[in-house]
This record gives sequence, structure tokens and C-alpha cells, in this order.
Amino acid sequence: MNQQHPHHPHDPNQPAWPPGGYGPPSQPPKKTNAGKVIGLGCAGVIGLVVLIGVIGVAAGGGGDKDDKTSSSAPATVPDAGRTADDLPKQDDAEATSSVTLKAQKTAFSKSILASDGDYTSVLVTLTNKGDEPLDVNPLFFTITDTDGTKHTHELAADDRQIDTVKLAPGENVSGTVTGRTTFTPKYVTYTDGFVGDSYRANVS
Repeated sequence: MNQQHPHHPHDPNQPAWPPGGYGPPSQPPKKTNAGKVIGLGCAGVIGLVVLIGVIGVAAGGGGDKDDKTSSSAPATVPDAGRTADDLPKQDDAEATSSVTLKAQKTAFSKSILASDGDYTSVLVTLTNKGDEPLDVNPLFFTITDTDGTKHTHELAADDRQIDTVKLAPGENVSGTVTGRTTFTPKYVTYTDGFVGDSYRANVS
């Protein structure tokens, strides 16, 4: 006995299922990630190129800095390559000073105010080479002998004693500085106003 399947009317708006009447339903095509992979790969390559470019610029900037440093004039060492004859001498330093002092041996010339005893005198010449007036006073001078003993000036002992004056720029004055007792003078020191700058001259 043949069993009849119930007949369902076919909807003309729906495709026949299954197609051809048999077999499993067809699967929709799978979406692959190939596009995403290609897109990410391109972005990575572009990023890598940009990164290399940035690194290259930075490296180039550092190279420029190094070039500037290397091309600049090398630091010089003071007095490098100069001989002893080229270096400034003490006489040259004194020549650029605002005060020039010279001293030389001279005979003691006793004044009427000098007390009895022995004295030693030195003839000095002081020149004001500065821009301001310079005070000169016999008491601003001392004499140091060859033994290292310092002798203060004996007022009015020598009748050629250096004057108490104010030297204008460019002016000079000469006179004697005298110490008590007999000794061999080595150098004379002048101090501007007792506590100012000191200047020394060897006795010639």
C-alpha cells in the first residue's frame, strides 16, 4: 500500500527547498580576513618607512651638530707653543701699571734736623701713570735690606727727602727715602695711602 505524502501548496515567492529537491542547504560564502591582513601589512610597511625616515632625520641632525663642533676652532691652551722669551716679564707688567717706581743707591745727605747716628738713603722716582691723582708721602715708603729687614722712613733725616705731594696723571717726583743705621738696600716699596696697592722697585 503506497502512503501518500501530504501535499503542501508551493509559495511562488519562496525558492524551492532544497534546490533540485535534494541535499543539505547551501552555505553562504565565508568572508576571509585576506583584505584585513593586506591592509594591516600595508599600514605596517608605511609606518616602518616613516619610522626609518624619522630616525634618519634625527641621525642627520646629530651629524650636523658633530660637524659644527668639529669644524669650530679648537680650544687653545694659554701660552701653548710659546717660549720663555715670548711670555710677559715682570718688567712688562710693571710697565702697564698705574704707578712706576724706580730706586737707586745714593749717599746720605744729613739735614739740620737729623739726629746723630748712621743712616742709609735711597733715591726714588715715582711716576703717576694712572687716570686719578696719586698721593705721595715719605711715610708711604719702606726700604728692605739684603738681610730681609724692613726699614721705615726717617723723617727729615736727609735734606733731599721726597716731598709730600699729590701727583696729577703723568707727573712724577723724585727724592730720598732714608732708613736708620747702615745697611745694604735691596728694594723699596711704595704703598698708596698705607693700605692701598703696593709697588716695589729693586735698588740699582
